[in-house]
Order: sequence, then structure tokens, then C-alpha cells
Amino acid sequence: MANIFLFLGIAFLLTFLIGRVLEKIRVPWIFAALLIGSFLSVYNPFEPVTSSPAFEFMATLGMYLLLFIIGFEINLREIKKSSRFILKATFFIIFLEAVFGSLLIRFVFEYSWLVSFLIALSFATIGEAILVPILDEFKIINTKLGQSIIGIGTIDDIIEIILLILIGVLIGTKSFSYFNIFITFSIIGVLFLLAVGFRKLKEHEGEFKFLPIENLFLLILFVLFLFLGIGEFAHVSPIAALLAGVALNTFIPDSRMGKVKTSVKTFCYGFFVPIFFLWIGSEMDLNYLIKSPLLVFAIVAVSSSAKILGSYIIGKKELGSKKSILLGTGLSVRFSTGIVIIKILLENNLITTEIYSVILASTIIFTFLVPLLFSNLIVRWMKNRKVSQTGR
Repeated sequence: MANIFLFLGIAFLLTFLIGRVLEKIRVPWIFAALLIGSFLSVYNPFEPVTSSPAFEFMATLGMYLLLFIIGFEINLREIKKSSRFILKATFFIIFLEAVFGSLLIRFVFEYSWLVSFLIALSFATIGEAILVPILDEFKIINTKLGQSIIGIGTIDDIIEIILLILIGVLIGTKSFSYFNIFITFSIIGVLFLLAVGFRKLKEHEGEFKFLPIENLFLLILFVLFLFLGIGEFAHVSPIAALLAGVALNTFIPDSRMGKVKTSVKTFCYGFFVPIFFLWIGSEMDLNYLIKSPLLVFAIVAVSSSAKILGSYIIGKKELGSKKSILLGTGLSVRFSTGIVIIKILLENNLITTEIYSVILASTIIFTFLVPLLFSNLIVRWMKNRKVSQTGR
């Protein structure tokens, strides 16, 4: 069945219906597209559609737009204001998980140390956006615990940028020729200079204050595709997409930012991003997962143990025992840039479908279990939720 319009219509309807159910258990609605894609990996009557160049182009664009949104959400000013505790906690927790994860990947899946480290760092990233509604619901978003989770998730964005750069360099220099290495670093340098250069437009922000939203949106698309086009020369388009978002965040007037972000998210999440999640789900190997469930359990156990242990060690004195465990539990949620990174590694033949499926399956488990566990622990351990704005 090769009717792409019928396929997209069915996929969007199912994503909407299943997403409504998922939201009731605090799982993001977009997760429904990943579940539908996972089903397609077992039985896919639309195989000609999902393997067509048109579908893959839309899915790839969805990936770039997702990275663009993530870059758009990065607030460099907030990162600069982060406390010493949040900085130390971020790097210690993620470093600990990256070390434990690297050892697991290296000795179980037998990848090189470099690829093992990149894989481990990808699932060490944090999807803190899932927890914000829960923190808000229990009125602890402005407590030390809530601000620690948000702050660590914000600093984590910088680590995600570094990880994308490392992967971009690895992909761009696969032939190990000096020319390729030079081109890759040159293009990344140009992208960073462009991102910094857009700050100069802040001096002309008055011209953007009254620009019709449609015209402003066209300008945003120009910047995105300019960065993507430059990044394509050295196969570093994922970095380009992220930096395009960062660049736009520096010059759009604060008075327009809310409406612009809403428009961009509607455009991205309303069409392209669900197609991306369908794509990544459809490439899972469920037969391998059924044969090797212990590997999924191992990833889940190592990842969650490292996050909780790291949070307990670094946060016990600052937050107390229970809240440091809550911190580690909350930070175990993924569903962030890590999914994109794993997909990039797969598309560039740096990992196999087997480990891709294992990590994606562990992400599904974390996305379902962490919000439920985190909420229940808050109810148990923080019965008095009318805490002060600055209290523990």
C-alpha cells in the first residue's frame, strides 16, 4: 500500500488518540508516534511508504526541527546564572553514568571505547521537560529540588551540544583524511561564528518588534535552512540545526519570543516531529528485544543506578537523603536529544540495529515509569507540599 496521504492521515489520527490517553499518565503525547512506529516494526502494511525517499526526507526534516526547537529553548543567560551546586551536580551525575554506561557497552556489545562513550553519553542526557508539569502540579517547581532538576537539565543542554559536535566530527572524518578533518572543523567553526554573529541583530530588534508574524516566521525558516545548508557540506547538519535555534534565540525581541516559540512549535510538532518519531520507532528490531530482554534490563539498571547514586553522593548534603534520591529518579527520564543522537549513530552505521533497539526500548521504559515513580515518591516523601519558595 503506497498511499502516503492515507498513511499520514491514519498516523496523525492514531497519534492524537493514543496521545490523549498517554497524557493522563503524565507521558508526553508525542510518545504515541514512537509507539506506533514500534508497532510498524513488527507489521507494516505501509512498507512502500515508510521506506520511500519522500517519507525519509520528512522524517529527517523532523529530526532537524526537533534539534532546532531544543536549540531555541537553550537560555544561555540562565546557564550563566546557574549555581555552583547545579554545575557540579550536572557534570558529576552525567560523568558517572557515562563511565558506567561505557563499560557496559564496551564489554557487552564490544564497541570501541570512543563509540561506547558516545552511546553512553547519549542515554545519560536528561529529558527534564517531562518533569516540569509534575513539579508544577505538586507546587515544588520553585523549591531547591525543583530548581535543581530544571537547572541540571538546562546545563545538560551544553553537554548535548558538545556530544553532537563530537559525533559530527566523527562522522565527518570517517575517512581520516586531513582534508576531511579540516573541512569538518572549518564548517563547525563557520556555524559557531554565524550563531555568534546573529547577536549583532539584537541592536536592530526594534525592526523585528512590529514585523508581521508571517514575515518573522519566513526569516526563521531562512536562518534554519541557511545553517542546514552550510552544515551539509561536512555532514554536520544536526549541529547546524541546534545552533540555528541558539542563534535565533539571541536576537528575537523578548516581547515577540512567546508568540514566535508557539508558532515554531506548532509548525514542528504539528507535522514533522511525529513523522520523525514514527521513523525511529519503525526501525526497532523487536524480535531481537524478545530474545535479549536482559540487555534492556541491564541498560535500565546501569543508567538509573548511576543517576541515583550520583545524585545521592553529590546532593545528600545539599538536599538531604530523600530529596537527593528524588533528584536522581527525576533525572533518569530521557526522551530528549539522546533519541536523536542514537538515530544519527544508526544512520551513519556507527551502531547496529540491535543496540539501537535496546537503547530505544530502555527509553520507552524510562518514559513510562519515571513520571509515575517520581510522582508517587513526592506524595510519600513530601507530604507537606506547601513548601517555601527557597526551602529544601
